[in-house]
Amino acid sequence: MSAISIILVIIVAFLAGMEGILDQFEFHQPLVACTLIGLVTGHLKEGVMLGGSLQLMALGWANIGAAVAPDAALASVASAIIMVLGLNGGTTDTTTAISTAIAVAIPLSVAGLFLTMICRTIAIPIVHFMDAAAEKGDFGAIERWQIVGICLQGVRIAIPAAALCFVPSSVVTGVLNAMPTWLSGGMTVGGGMVAAVGYAMVINMMATKETWPFFALGFVFACVSEFTLIALGVIGVVIAIVYLGLKDAAKNSGGGSNTGSGDPLGDILNDY
Repeated sequence: MSAISIILVIIVAFLAGMEGILDQFEFHQPLVACTLIGLVTGHLKEGVMLGGSLQLMALGWANIGAAVAPDAALASVASAIIMVLGLNGGTTDTTTAISTAIAVAIPLSVAGLFLTMICRTIAIPIVHFMDAAAEKGDFGAIERWQIVGICLQGVRIAIPAAALCFVPSSVVTGVLNAMPTWLSGGMTVGGGMVAAVGYAMVINMMATKETWPFFALGFVFACVSEFTLIALGVIGVVIAIVYLGLKDAAKNSGGGSNTGSGDPLGDILNDY
């Protein structure tokens, strides 16, 4: 990996770490982080493929109460770097590199929780420094300490990313090629199952009687090989526009009387 690529990867990792807390530009999401790392290392196609697979898994991750979701930032960045190193060795195929990267993403996401716990522990005194600055009315100091606290989250991803970048590509490729067929095949199947489980978790959270017909329709359309992703996206947008139009029409026509709920599909399903 060239020096420029390493620098750009570290920048992406730093932004992903900060976005794990800020949630503003979504650099920590696998689809974004893996794609950017693939772009700066010359493996854009593979980065998109890895990011798409990991994104399906990460869709079901959410902070609920005291339960903190796995760290998507470290999982995305580190697995993408491992994939790139495997591909740069030149003796491993794309499927094996991506499958292995998906397999290591889970333990990496757990390791990310440990790192963010360390950063948040270090940030505790920063809060007291900010309180002291607030008592003095020093808003500039408050902003500086805020930036320091956010940068800590970026550094926790940038340092492991930098360390991985200096691992020789031949070492990673050698490890990948040394894996027996049953292990690499199992990782491929496991990676597919992980993505399916993540998607199932999302369906479980979103599933209502109004949305199930759209899920079924989407799977039917996906089975038609003549449809491209762009065509499927257009179909989805058209269905959404038609549905919202019917919903608004039902609200306007039923506003004066107490007939209809404003959800035409729901009303139809209620009749059954």
